[in-house]
Amino acid sequence: MTVTRFAPAKVNLYLHVGRPHPDGRHPLDSVAAFAADVGDVVTATAANELSLTLKGPYGDVLSTERENLVLRAAQSLADHFGAPARAALVLEKNLPVASGIGGGSADAAAALHALNELWGFDAPRPTLEMLGGRLGSDIPACVHSVPVRMRGTGEAVKAVAMTPLHAVLVNPGVALSTAAVFRAFDAAGLGGGFDNTVAYDLDRAGLAFARNDLEAPAVALEPGIGEALRCLRERDPHALVRMSGSGASCFALVGDAAEAAALARAVAAARPDWWVRATVLC
Repeated sequence: MTVTRFAPAKVNLYLHVGRPHPDGRHPLDSVAAFAADVGDVVTATAANELSLTLKGPYGDVLSTERENLVLRAAQSLADHFGAPARAALVLEKNLPVASGIGGGSADAAAALHALNELWGFDAPRPTLEMLGGRLGSDIPACVHSVPVRMRGTGEAVKAVAMTPLHAVLVNPGVALSTAAVFRAFDAAGLGGGFDNTVAYDLDRAGLAFARNDLEAPAVALEPGIGEALRCLRERDPHALVRMSGSGASCFALVGDAAEAAALARAVAAARPDWWVRATVLC
């Protein structure tokens, strides 16, 4: 038996971050949406032991990792049910690594879903969210893979209604450490404007009043992010342009599919070395 699950790119439409708690964790408020057709793919097949094969354009980047999140998710699910972790996993890595669009978290969530079916556990979604949350704060949202609002330190996840948004995703070919961005955020004394009580309309007009609090420290660490933001804004001044997550990927929200395709072509022509995708966020 083989089970295949799509692991869509996760885009933080906004990300508001407060000053850290005494334990070092940051309160946050964010709405995340997922790309309809841009993401990784996880395949699980029955086997006598647990293994992971990496494929795809970014598979080699992960080959040196000591412990992939997909394997950790598999072991966590098996341990929860007191069962042996036996599956041959294949990860087709199409998303840039350490890029702020939830690649590793989405892969772990897809593995939880695939193995839950393969192993016949029939665990409800809250159980998968709980197990994923132990591995990473973004994984519960990726278990949903529908638009969600995340609060607390990322563990409070609630589905939200949202009209699909046409978008262009861009990564300028750099990887950025989330921990490094948060350190820069704290060193700059940011987070004083945090307020998780505001509700935004989840369209281009409403989201224009929100922001990504990690954008400034991320751009300071990696100027390529600023270049990507400028490139999108210059080629479509009417788009809503923002960084996703802790970077380095950025996105532009535009009016329709034709506008998204035209913007993606323009950016790709200007910077053929960048990763550029037009998609729908939903």
